[in-house]
Amino acid sequence: MSPRQQKAFKALAVFLAFSFAQVYVQTSFADPVPTGTFVPLPQQFVARLATRGNQPITVNGASASGGATILTGATIETPDQVGATVNLGSLGTLDIAPNTKLTLEFDNNGNVKVKLISGCVLLKTKKGTNGEIEVPTGSAGKTDKKKAGVLDVCFPVGATAPSSGAAAAGAGAGAAAGAAAAGGLFGLGVPATVAILGAIGGVTTAIIVGNHGSNPSP
Repeated sequence: MSPRQQKAFKALAVFLAFSFAQVYVQTSFADPVPTGTFVPLPQQFVARLATRGNQPITVNGASASGGATILTGATIETPDQVGATVNLGSLGTLDIAPNTKLTLEFDNNGNVKVKLISGCVLLKTKKGTNGEIEVPTGSAGKTDKKKAGVLDVCFPVGATAPSSGAAAAGAGAGAAAGAAAAGGLFGLGVPATVAILGAIGGVTTAIIVGNHGSNPSP
């Protein structure tokens, strides 16, 4: 090999060595390619509100009516003559009577807890749901996850123990307003109202019969 060819090979070797060095440096300082898999966050379970006549109630201190979204931990308060229903989807439903205040908690794992401050509620849970109603004095009842259940709890202002009667108190958005839902005729209660109406009917019948007996037959 001639001296000229040797110089050419040396120059080529130096060029190649420099090129490889540049590639190594660029590769060393390049940003690493992310290899992790994107995992979407689970959506929070929400419930839907329905109110009697689409009238407003109070949720977390703000006015809310039918169709509003209810999130877990919400404080719900119903005014006089306005019942409400919270649709919990696969968990069940919560019927709320007028003049009721509570806090509602629920999750994707099938747990529903109502912290009833005052008033009346009717909690209907579906199979696979753990339901509980708690009053200021302690737990007022639980449902069995193995089957559907119903909890009917009232805790009036000043009460020392829970009772039942949510349906009679007009719990639910679809509950009928009027004398029965408000506690009967003139606030006397449903049994007294029935007795009064029955007595009125009896007196009316007696008057009709008496008048018919006093008139001669044609």
